[in-house]
Amino acid sequence: MPALRTLVTGSAGHLGEALVRTLLEAGHQSVGIDIKESAFTDDVGSIADRSFVKHCMRGVHAVFHTATLHKPHVATHTRQAFVDTNVTGTLNLLEEAAGAGVGAFIFTSTTSVFGRALTPAFPAPAAWITEEVAPLPRNIYGVTKAAAESLCELFHNLCGLPCLILRTSRFFPEPDDNQKIRESYDDTNAKINEFLYRRADIEDVVGAHLLALEKAHAIGFARYIVSATTPFTCDDLQELRTDAAAVLGRRVPSYEEVYKRRGWSMFPGIDRVYVNDRARNELGWRPRYDFAHVLDLVRAGEDPRSPLARSIGLKGYHAGTFANGPYPVE
Repeated sequence: MPALRTLVTGSAGHLGEALVRTLLEAGHQSVGIDIKESAFTDDVGSIADRSFVKHCMRGVHAVFHTATLHKPHVATHTRQAFVDTNVTGTLNLLEEAAGAGVGAFIFTSTTSVFGRALTPAFPAPAAWITEEVAPLPRNIYGVTKAAAESLCELFHNLCGLPCLILRTSRFFPEPDDNQKIRESYDDTNAKINEFLYRRADIEDVVGAHLLALEKAHAIGFARYIVSATTPFTCDDLQELRTDAAAVLGRRVPSYEEVYKRRGWSMFPGIDRVYVNDRARNELGWRPRYDFAHVLDLVRAGEDPRSPLARSIGLKGYHAGTFANGPYPVE
């Protein structure tokens, strides 16, 4: 890929920083923007400010739009703030990108857009989540990310702007946002479990974004689920809901020795499985950090995180802590 001038929004965040680091190492010129100062932020400002966006878009060949208000902000920010950042900010970027003749727009969305589709009523089988599943957002975060996706599709249809949407699963290193999970499982145990169905390493997430940029012009518009490759199949969905350990014992029997040695346990049940087939088939994405790989790292006594994940470390979502821990109650 020839050297490009890329605009990365949210450059002080986990993925934004990871993209800027990787792009610079690959010889590209990257312009990072964020509302917070950081070592990877060139211009400080809000994407809700149209004039700021217009200024930052000059000379840009491609946009990686990662800036967002996240799910942990639902209890601390107004719904209007979510609309301002996640919808108006995306609209500003799309309009300025189209006006500037930008060659590709890569939008970081979230599997949270699926919302209520992720949690079928017990004891129904676990949900098999592909791009064909209709989103049913459950909060303002999911609503605004789904709306931003629709704006991307609109600008592709109206202006021919190549727009690829990556619906990423969890990759944050912070403690789980579910208090019960935090209290019941070792943090690494919980995260390793999630590689089976709802987590990816940030190194692989960055790889998916770079492949999306490479193939955006040829593809035009598409949505992709970006999550570690699951060892499960559709045949496992009913039992996964009630006895995930039994299913895992058949699919990856070597896990039992590692978990026993560490004093870990599998979740009793799993309610959804993210399927990355389309990203692997159409983008040529080959995520390295799946359950088997991170299990091998744990078995060898190594850190299961990628070097990139370790370099970025913890960032948090709020300036302080709350009565019930690192996250406020919605």
